[in-house]
Amino acid sequence: MHTVTRLAELAELVELDVPVYLRYSPGPEADAVHPSVDHESGLAMPGHSANPLRPPGWWTLPTEDWLARAVCQYRHKIGEGARPWVLTGVVVDVGPDNEPLLVAVRPLAWLAPELLTEAHDRYRARMKVGNQT
Repeated sequence: MHTVTRLAELAELVELDVPVYLRYSPGPEADAVHPSVDHESGLAMPGHSANPLRPPGWWTLPTEDWLARAVCQYRHKIGEGARPWVLTGVVVDVGPDNEPLLVAVRPLAWLAPELLTEAHDRYRARMKVGNQT
């Protein structure tokens, strides 16, 4: 699978004619044999949880800012054995945090460590991280 190394390259994937999503997990092969599970209830979900990468219509900042924010939201999962990767698929339902649940998953790319660093630096520099008001 291809590896994306820069936010600008990730922004190009977002412009594809198909919706693209971000997932933190051990990867597509591991996901193929294990369904996503709601960790609070223990229930298996009908698809794999992922987060949309296309900015919503109200977002007027650069796409790279949205992507940096999205990449950083679940970065803590890396310590849990997960890797970030980009995929597309068919939305069949939503998970407990209203995230799309996907089936017919098609992996598109891994995110490289240097992209994670770039996202973290951009997120901290351009967003009011932790601001809840």
